[in-house]
Amino acid sequence: MPIPPLDSTAHWAFGNQSLKACNDPAVRRLGKSRLGIMLLVLACWSDRAHGLDVRVWNDSQGRAIHATMVRADTETVTLKLNDGREVPYPLAKLSETDRNYVETTRGQATDRASAPQTKSEDSSGVAGFESEWPGLVRFTDDPEIVTLEEDAAKKRFVYESANYRYLCDVRLSQSVVKGFAVMFEATRLYCRSLPLSLDGGDKTDDKLQILLFEKQEDYASAGGPAGTAGVFIPQKHAVLVPLTSLGVRPVGNGYMLDRDKSSKTLPHELSHQLTPIPYFKSGGWFTEGLAEYIGNTPYRSGTYTVRNNQRALVEYVTAYGSKQMGGRALGKKIALMDLKSFMLQEYSSFTSDPQRNYGCGLLLTIYFFHMDGAGDGARIKKFLKSLAAGKPAEESFALLLDGRTYEQLENEITKTWSKNGVDLSFGKAPSQS
Repeated sequence: MPIPPLDSTAHWAFGNQSLKACNDPAVRRLGKSRLGIMLLVLACWSDRAHGLDVRVWNDSQGRAIHATMVRADTETVTLKLNDGREVPYPLAKLSETDRNYVETTRGQATDRASAPQTKSEDSSGVAGFESEWPGLVRFTDDPEIVTLEEDAAKKRFVYESANYRYLCDVRLSQSVVKGFAVMFEATRLYCRSLPLSLDGGDKTDDKLQILLFEKQEDYASAGGPAGTAGVFIPQKHAVLVPLTSLGVRPVGNGYMLDRDKSSKTLPHELSHQLTPIPYFKSGGWFTEGLAEYIGNTPYRSGTYTVRNNQRALVEYVTAYGSKQMGGRALGKKIALMDLKSFMLQEYSSFTSDPQRNYGCGLLLTIYFFHMDGAGDGARIKKFLKSLAAGKPAEESFALLLDGRTYEQLENEITKTWSKNGVDLSFGKAPSQS
């Protein structure tokens, strides 16, 4: 579709009861009447009521157009014109102000305008392999915290939300528990909304178990690795979390929650808790790549913005992530061992170099989810179905290869990521990179 020129007169201007419209004679005639002005203003309000951003867009030459942002990726923004047409426009040709606007609202305005929203889990439960990939996953329910036990002598305080049981060694107010329970419930909803049949999660008395610790040393004594913000321990069927990772800190005789505190580690570990056990036979590249995908999808106040999350994920792998808040920092030129060795290595070997291997596992996961074949994740879904059915790993990997050799798949992955700004090469040991 050709890109329309931006017209300097095609915009609305409010102020001193004046209104400038586009070059449509009918619109100009309408705009001359007081009723017309009211209708045009109401139309603009209507767009805003539906979460759309009605604004004036300027290109690098100063030409302007009145349009609504529908969606955006790393190179293009799609604008909805006054006549209803949706046209793509290169970000590089927009003004710096508009590029900054797209950057700050990418995914949020897009999904409010056009993406299906998941508000709460329905009776069908987990999304199956045939479900569509979600654009926005939003947990809007009240966590409804229930206090089950508060025993100061035993240092045992037990609270529950809809799907989680939180066992803590200090007393917390219901408002504090409710504050962080939103993230737990939203992450569970996100995992179960992905078309990957993430129906894992061993429950105790119908609840997923979360063990909370006031002191880092108690977290470590229970099995939490030093310097970590949380960990899933399969043998305990539980995620262990120090309270500091949740932004919970002591104030006077109680505790308060820093709602701006965020941790990518916790959604990562929560996703492990919900990953079916057979999927772990795929090796670290997928289970850790999946957890990295979930943990680094933009999140705020119970909402995961899934559509257009690739930019944030790539920044996390190649640099230090959004707003320099952690990242694998591998750069955009990454050398890796041959693909077959990487995908089939033992889990202990995979975790021995977490920076490189977790980051590259995420790149492979993104590729199979969104870039491979028709971009619909068909091959990796067949792969996961096979694992879930108890088929041998070798037979399952054949479905992922789908007639390709590992060398051919290497070339496809390298070419695809090269087009997306990452130089990923195979066949070299990390020490040679």
